Amino acid sequence: MTPSEAPPAHAAADALVLYGESFASRLLLGTARYPSPSVLETAVRRARPAMLTASLRRQGSQAAEAGRGFWELLRALQVPVLPNTAGCHSVQEALTTAQMAREVFDTPWIKLELIGDDYTLQPDTLHLVDAAAQLIRDGFKVLPYCTEDLVLCQRLVDVGCEAVMPWAAPIGTGRGPMNPYALQLLRERLSVPLLVDAGLGRPSHACQVMEWGYDGVLLNTAVALAQDPVAMAGAFADAVQAGRSAYLAGTMAEQDSAQPSTPVLGTPFWHQA
Repeated sequence: MTPSEAPPAHAAADALVLYGESFASRLLLGTARYPSPSVLETAVRRARPAMLTASLRRQGSQAAEAGRGFWELLRALQVPVLPNTAGCHSVQEALTTAQMAREVFDTPWIKLELIGDDYTLQPDTLHLVDAAAQLIRDGFKVLPYCTEDLVLCQRLVDVGCEAVMPWAAPIGTGRGPMNPYALQLLRERLSVPLLVDAGLGRPSHACQVMEWGYDGVLLNTAVALAQDPVAMAGAFADAVQAGRSAYLAGTMAEQDSAQPSTPVLGTPFWHQA
């Protein structure tokens, strides 16, 4: 990494910590559906994400996504890979896929996806906790993809998940946070790192959830299907940092009525009417 590519000092001081490991970036990036491997490579180098998600079940329409060259590209990027269990519909299927991913990528990290509905790709909330518990007992560092349901997220924490990844909206919709109340309640009630995973479509969406105090975001479609994926990767990276900086700075409290930005003390009374 050249000096111009190195993360700024303030980013290192405010590292994202997951399972005791520190990451300079708070953006995690998916690797599917890019126009070409070269575009993916350039986008990753522009965004400098903390991790790259990848699935053993490559579902891309392009042969390049499933070939040996793709995996060689991931290794060449020198960004930690976060394998996922995308496409799994049962606990045993997710466990088997995770174990295979650990062998292939030589990592205990796993993004747990257990799909309960093929139309919305909503997680199977009835069996997700059980799957997470078994993976944690097997030594995995589990990042579970889930809904914004408070009780579900608390149960995931109770079985040992040291971070939780609720969606903002269904995968690939780009609609942004559809339930701001529930997402903000999660942030108020849970003390573990929270990363928004799925449903963000614009950099402003990422900035918003970061302003609420979320610890990071995971993106794929919003970048991969942008007209200029490289520029969009940079825009999201900048938005995540801006939202984090705003959260740390402390945003002003909302007011019900207008408040003068210029003080009236010392102004002649006839100008105050």
